[in-house]
Order: sequence, then C-alpha cells, then structure tokens
Amino acid sequence: MKREFKVYLTARDTDDRLTFKGTKSLELNETCDKAIEVFEDETFQTIEGFGGAFTEAAAYNFYKLGEQNRKEILKAYFSDEDGNGYNLCRTHINSCDFSLGNYDYVEEYDVELNSFNIERERKYVIPFIKEAKDVSKEEIRIFSSPWSPPAWMKTNGEMNNGGKLKDEYKDAWALYFAKYIKAMKQEGIDIWGITVQNEPEATQVWDSCRYTAEEERDFVKYHLGPTLCKEGLEDIKVIVWDHNRDLLYERAKVILSDKEASKYIWGVGFHWYSGDQFKNLEKTHRDFPDKKLLFTEGCQEGGVKLGDWNVGERYGHNIIGDLNNHTVGWVDWNLILDTQGGPNHVGNYCDAPIIVDTQNDKVYYQSSYYYIGHFSRFIKRGAKRIGFVNPYENLEVTAFKNLDGKVVVIVMNKSDEDVDFNLNLNDKFVKCNSIKHSIMTLIME
Repeated sequence: MKREFKVYLTARDTDDRLTFKGTKSLELNETCDKAIEVFEDETFQTIEGFGGAFTEAAAYNFYKLGEQNRKEILKAYFSDEDGNGYNLCRTHINSCDFSLGNYDYVEEYDVELNSFNIERERKYVIPFIKEAKDVSKEEIRIFSSPWSPPAWMKTNGEMNNGGKLKDEYKDAWALYFAKYIKAMKQEGIDIWGITVQNEPEATQVWDSCRYTAEEERDFVKYHLGPTLCKEGLEDIKVIVWDHNRDLLYERAKVILSDKEASKYIWGVGFHWYSGDQFKNLEKTHRDFPDKKLLFTEGCQEGGVKLGDWNVGERYGHNIIGDLNNHTVGWVDWNLILDTQGGPNHVGNYCDAPIIVDTQNDKVYYQSSYYYIGHFSRFIKRGAKRIGFVNPYENLEVTAFKNLDGKVVVIVMNKSDEDVDFNLNLNDKFVKCNSIKHSIMTLIME
C-alpha cells in the first residue's frame, strides 16, 4: 500500500507559517547510505499535551482587546482544527510577577482559612480559562503553581524577595492548596495538578519562596500529600522542583528517593533558564522511570523581541531536546503580553508567542507561536515518542506515533544552509529538503 507524508513548513525569509506544502510519497528503499531512520516499534514516553500559562497579565491583556481579536486569539491557541490545539496549561495560586500586584486569598493571620476567597481570579483569569475551554474540543488540563504563600506565613514577612514558609504554617499552607482546588472546581475549572513551589531555589524581587530539597520533600511528605488525601484530592498530580534543568537531577534524587514522599508525587517540573542540560532529564528518567518529566515554564527574557526569528528557534531546539529526553508535556509561559512585555508588577518584562498592542487593538504572532505549533498541532495527547537515528549534523529531529497510527516527524534546521535529506520508514524512503532556518512537520497517513 502506498504511504504518503503531508508536509507543513515554517521558514524564515518566506511567507510559510505552518503552511501545508503538499504530500510526498514513500518509495521502496533504493541504495541509500544516509537517512533519518524512524522505528515505529521502538516506543518511549506518552504525551500529555502542550500549552501556555493563564497569568493575570495575559488575561488582563486579553480583555483589553476587541471582541474580534479575542476570538482570533482563542482560535489560534485552542482550536483543534486550525489553531495550536493547546490542551495542557498552567496558572498561578496567589500572585506571580505577571500579576498586576501582590495578592493572596485570605485575611492576615487567618490560620483556619475561614476567609479564603478567590474573588480576585474571577475578574480576569477564570473568565479567560472558561473562554478557552469553550473553544477547545479536547479537555484543557490545568496545573497551578504558587509563587509565594501569604506574607504572614513567611519568615521575611513579605511575598517578594524570597523568604521561607514558617514551620507553624505548613499545615495551613497545605490546606490552602486544597481550598484553592475546590474553589476553582466550584467555578467550573478542574485543577489537574499542582507544583509545590515555582522556582524554589531563587530569591526573586517578585513573589518567591525558597525550599531546600529536604524542605520540599518533607513538606510533601508530612503536609501537602496527607492533606490532599484527607480532603479527597488524592488524584491531583503533585509536581516537584518546577525550576531549571541544572539542578533537576540533584533535587529529584533527594525528594524521590524517599518512598513516603515519593508516593504522593506524579512527576518533576522544570524550566529552561539555566541552559540545555538535557542529560539531567535522561538521568532523572533513568533513576526514577515511574515519575513524569514536565516542562512547566520557558520564555524569552528581557522584553519583547518583535519579529526575532532566533526566539522561535530557541523554542524549537528546547522542545526537541526535552521531548527526546522523556518529557511528557511542554508548557510555555504567558499566553499573551503587551508590546512592552507585561504588565509585570516588578518590571520583569518578557516575550510571548502572541504580543498585543492594547492601545490600537492589534495582534502580532511571533516566530515562537509557529514553532510551538509544529509540535502541538500534530503530536496529540496519547502519542508515543518513537525511535529514530539522525545522521545529519545540521538537523534536529524528533518522531512520534499518534493513537490513530499516524507517524509525526519534525525536522528543524537552524543553520545558514539548506540540507537535502532522506527519511526512511519501514524500508521505504522519501527525499526531502530542509531549507535554512526552518522547521517542518511530516505526517505519514
């Protein structure tokens, strides 16, 4: 039976942006001394999904746009048919730097949490999530991360500038998670998972809180895990670390080696801000194969780089490197930022795949939007990574097989030269060309 590949292309110096370029036929293999070889029967991790973060800043920007642009953005991110098909997203518990200011959900020193109220989220974040859910045909799984407990629970008495959770409030803080999850459910939003703490190794001038590996382990072991179980929330996915790849293995080893802590933990989250260090993903998977690896945050720092192609290539390189090292999901940072890269209540401006000019009601799609789409549109939830061999120095490759049997191969070329390559699948091959500074997705029907 004849098998064909559909080809989609995004390339610098062209008008191609996730553009369908037609089909290519696989032919019986002739003598071919060099090819990307794909092995359908060699399988690895199962994919949970792709997405971005519903921050207060993103939602605030969204609601400053006109109705037509709001509909366009929802379709661009969440449509399964002609959008990026996002189905795994993040939001924050209490404020983060991409909030309009510091806030929490309780009155000061209310240890019993009787005043707990997520009214703040009803203004921007919750409506944004609900509108996204209405567009997506697939369940959007949401995980939530705290940047800081309320100031009165911390050693430094403020939400910003690090500090630690006081011992006497650990039970209250664990219950805080449970109350948040239940409050969101009352709003019609099921929380799929939580991370214990965003970037626990960093003292930031914005909302932050530090944990050593041992402190994070013991908080899960003695407080968070038991509290979630007691509150009937044992199915919530608990994710530790939620910081950079550089220390991922060391932190995971301390926490996951403890069986009593480990039994509550679904997986390990990580960010990209320390560099590649993909080997730490491989080491963590090797030693703890029953735990999942999830990319929970990454963005281009330093404000908006409008039209910068290198940003998209940074995304493509990181997604491929993470996926090829057992990562089950990949979640970008802010869904939408303004032309400055905010709002951000401490001026920590960043870039995003969609930038909006809220004054003039304009929308700009960055290279990162298209690069993410080459993965999120075609690698479906439930897909398995499959084996491959890539002999081409200037090409970065990953390969997956969806539940419907379709094989997805992604080829990225960051170099300044076009690369002719062969793709070999089941002793059949197709000749292809990867043009300079491009990413292509090939889907075998």
